[in-house]
This record gives sequence, structure tokens and C-alpha cells, in this order.
Amino acid sequence: MIGRVFRQSRSHSETRRDDLLTNLRDISRRIARRALPNAVVMARFYGAEETVTTDRDGYFRFHLSPPLPPPLDHSWHTMDLTLPQPHAVQAQAQIFIPPTSCRYVVISDIDDTIMYTGVANKLRMLWRLFVEDAESRVAFPGVGALYRALHAGTTGDQQNPMLYVSRAPWGIYEVLEKFFDLQGIPIGPILFLREWGVSWTSPLPRKAEDHKRELIHNMLALYSELPFVLIGDSGQHDPEIYRRIVEEHPGRVLAVYIRNVSRDPKRIGEIEGLAKAVAVTGSSLVLAADSVAITEHAVGLGLVVPETVSEVRNERTATAQSEPQSQTYSIQKSSPKKTAKAVEQGDLKHLIETGSEPMPPNVIVEPTTREQPKDP
Repeated sequence: MIGRVFRQSRSHSETRRDDLLTNLRDISRRIARRALPNAVVMARFYGAEETVTTDRDGYFRFHLSPPLPPPLDHSWHTMDLTLPQPHAVQAQAQIFIPPTSCRYVVISDIDDTIMYTGVANKLRMLWRLFVEDAESRVAFPGVGALYRALHAGTTGDQQNPMLYVSRAPWGIYEVLEKFFDLQGIPIGPILFLREWGVSWTSPLPRKAEDHKRELIHNMLALYSELPFVLIGDSGQHDPEIYRRIVEEHPGRVLAVYIRNVSRDPKRIGEIEGLAKAVAVTGSSLVLAADSVAITEHAVGLGLVVPETVSEVRNERTATAQSEPQSQTYSIQKSSPKKTAKAVEQGDLKHLIETGSEPMPPNVIVEPTTREQPKDP
């Protein structure tokens, strides 16, 4: 469980939620947060107790092994937190313990994967990241229905863990949490952001090149007996990060879904590298222009029920009626080695470059024999 101790001025809740001045005030509040380093925090959870101190940014982490078994009739549990000094504070954290029915873990990026951010345009990205409130942010059509189906699994009650990893700052956690709730997207158990260390005197964020990869490594270790599904986008570094994860953990990744949001020719090489790594391990890569392509593949892989396709289509139609359909192509060979060889020879690059405007194509890369999710 991750938390933070800090001081912050009160919000101006009496002002209209869509008021620009209110949003700017909230930005200044989050930037002006004063972390409390070396604060003592105590946690109690089903008979386990632990005391930790916060780091230089006010963050604390608990890793508890409770001696008493948590109830099996629900997956969300309450952890009691106490901050005795400098001012006594009581709080509660919500802890997710996956049921034995779960069959895989989903790790997803947020920006340009779940919602439009425009990471390729830095000014637009910063505006959307810090100024827009939860109601103003726009989800990719169909993503809510798809993620609910992944969480439910094929039986409807798998409660597969949904982990979200982003390079966005912890300061917008509340906004993202509300956005997820508005879109009906399963919230977690964990929404991983990072500490930018931004203040009025230090306006540039700290570098954290390995932030995502380290977090994913930790989650692979935590859920050591479950396979993973990775979801990201082509706009920045997800293909590079996911390639290393697939190479370093062969056999652990069932599928990689990359939302195709960039037409930059420089990104094609990184996507090809990811495709080859995925193919070699016998897994699947879907370079998708829309949520429907991901959903159709997930149905074929046995991750979600067939009805999910129509649910995603309906949600997509309701939110993006004029969005054109994309063509779907496949690179499927009889063996992992032959599939990787086809990518190396330029088959994937050719399909990406021949896609027509305005929508890029969907491309599926996988051997004809695909692995199914295994019981833990």
C-alpha cells in the first residue's frame, strides 16, 4: 500500500466545477503541497501492525503479511492508518486482494491509451494533464466496456487485477480517480503515478526513465503465478518498455495491445522490435487503431466473453459516431521464429505504411498456435 503525508490548502469547492479559475487554483494547491518527510505512520490490517517513516517526498509504503486470513466473501478490505505527529490524523486505505478466481493481470498505460492526452504535443499534453478536470477529459471510445470485461473475465467474476502505470505526477491522482469513475473503468487495485518533484522553485520534473519498467517488474514478482496482458500506445516509450519486459520474462505475457496513435516513421522501428520480441515468445501483439480490434482479439484469446465486442461497438458508436473503421491485417506464421522473421523482413512496416487516412490500420502479429491463459 502506497500513501503520502503532506500539507495542502483547502480547495475552493464553492466555485463551479467547470470554472477555469477553480482548476488553476487546484493546480497551484497541488504544486504547493508541502511534503512531510520522516513522518511516522502506523498501519493495522487483520492482526498485522507495522510502523514506517516517510521518505523525502512524504511517501510511505507498507508490505504486510497478516496473520489472520482476510474474509473471502469480498476482495476490497480496509487498512487503518494513524499519523500520531505532528498532528494526529486517522485515515483508511482500501486494499485489493485478488480472489482465487482471477486468471490474469492487466497492466495498462493511461495517457493516449485510455484517454486522449496528446503526448506528442507537449503544450497540449501539459494543458490536458494539469488544467482539464475529470469531466473535460475524453476517453477513447469503447475503452470503458473493454476494461470492465477484462476485469470480469470470461466467467464474469474473475476480478482480474487492473494495474495502471503512468509517468504523470501523483498530484493529479484525485482527478484521474474521478475520471475512471465517470467512465466506468475499474480503478485498480493500483494506480501508479510518479513523483515529479515540481515546486514553484523547481518547475521541471525529475527524470525517471525506468519508472514504468521497475513497477512492472515488481508487479510480475508480486503476481508471480499469473500471466499478464500489457496495454499501451505507440506515441512514446511503451513499445520499448514492453519489449524489455517480454524479453526478460518469456512466457509471462499473454498479449501486448498497443494503441496506434502516432504516424511518426521513427516509431515504426520500435514497434517492429516489440513485435519480434513478442513473436519469438509465442505471444501476440495487436497494433490497434481502435478498441474494437483489441476486443476481438481478446475474445479469440479467451480473455473476455464474445458479447464484449458488441458492448464496445455500442459504446464506441455512442461516443464517436463519425469515426471511420480501420482495416485489420495479420502477420501469422506457423511458428514463433517464422513470425518474427516476417516482421524482420518488413511485413509489419509495409502494413503500417499502407494504411489509409485518417485511421491507421489494425495489425495482428502472432504465431498460428497461441497460448491460452493458464490456471494459477
